[in-house]
Amino acid sequence: MLDKSKLTGADISVDFCGCHLQSPYILSSGPLCYGAEGMIKGHEAGAGAVVTKTIRLGAAINPVHHMGTVNQDSLINCEKWADSDRLNWYENEIPKTVAAGAVVIGSVGHTLKEAQAIVKDVERAGAHMIELVSYTEDTLIPMLDYTKAHVDIPVICKLSGNWPDTVATARRCLEHGANGICAIDSIGPTLKIDIEKAAPEMMSGDGFGWMTGAAMRPIAMRYNYQIAKENPQLMNLYASGGVMKADDAIEYMMAGAMGIGVCTAGILKGVEYVEKMCYDLSKRLAELGYSSIQEVNRAAHPNFPSEEHISGLNFHFTPFKEDGTTKKCVSCKKCETVCCYDARKLTFPEMTVDMDKCRCCGLCLDVCPTGALTAELAPQTEKDLVLAQKSKDFYELVK
Repeated sequence: MLDKSKLTGADISVDFCGCHLQSPYILSSGPLCYGAEGMIKGHEAGAGAVVTKTIRLGAAINPVHHMGTVNQDSLINCEKWADSDRLNWYENEIPKTVAAGAVVIGSVGHTLKEAQAIVKDVERAGAHMIELVSYTEDTLIPMLDYTKAHVDIPVICKLSGNWPDTVATARRCLEHGANGICAIDSIGPTLKIDIEKAAPEMMSGDGFGWMTGAAMRPIAMRYNYQIAKENPQLMNLYASGGVMKADDAIEYMMAGAMGIGVCTAGILKGVEYVEKMCYDLSKRLAELGYSSIQEVNRAAHPNFPSEEHISGLNFHFTPFKEDGTTKKCVSCKKCETVCCYDARKLTFPEMTVDMDKCRCCGLCLDVCPTGALTAELAPQTEKDLVLAQKSKDFYELVK
């Protein structure tokens, strides 16, 4: 259970859609939120809010083998919505979770007819917010209009990265009165084949599934940044897609998210892992110089380039820690391995770089596990400026 006295760094509480959350982590709609028991465990682990499995007119009947791994930190699934009756959610699961002190977001899908039948009951059951889920924008907007007209609690629209223009959909949802936005759910359809059986691993009707986890994070990150940039007044944005540790959450916050969806990490590591993510987030924010979630929100926005930057990199190699004897470089030679141009050589404690071969791609910096290898942008030279202009001229030529 989360011990708030151990949050010795930054304040990680956050206000979202008028509710005060103990942390920005929102346990997303998925297997961990199968019912009150699972949602309460998420709340006790430190989740600021929990989202019910998506409630529809009928309970889901899932095919056998509807979840699998893509790699060590990503999943594929063809799981459907809530597999228990909607009346059970109104009468038991939501009220029990609310009584335990959790902030509950009721997930409702996927059609206007279902919103009309469900949203008022979800509100009466005690949910603090409603999250609308649909397959298409054309369905989502009418669902939103009806829900806003018939409930008094905040309404969040959950968007998909599979839509033609997700950022424009976010804008339309806000224009129609959405109180918050969730971006971007899962990515798909995707496919995994079991090579021993020469058959798809997912037993859906077409063998396809939907991908979640770290593999999709850069995609979801881009959407969250664009939505936040185009809607500077939007504070109630929560990111969904591949948060596996506190640094991932901070990255999303810097892109513009205030809340952070967690699902795959909790499945793979256990929902109790959210507690560790809370402690790590408080500590890490303080290390970076931030005292709250509000301070870090959109912190990266001013640093986005307006055009390509062409220059060199000034590399720095620090073989030992400050004591002068403890190794900082562990001689893994990953920096050598990933250099496609054979420009870098390590013979501890010396490292050499042939700058005539080096393209300054920066990959060697990313793979260094200890930070022994660092670099900063070199000042632009006249040659760099000439190359930058040539690059601009090329793009104009091929338009």
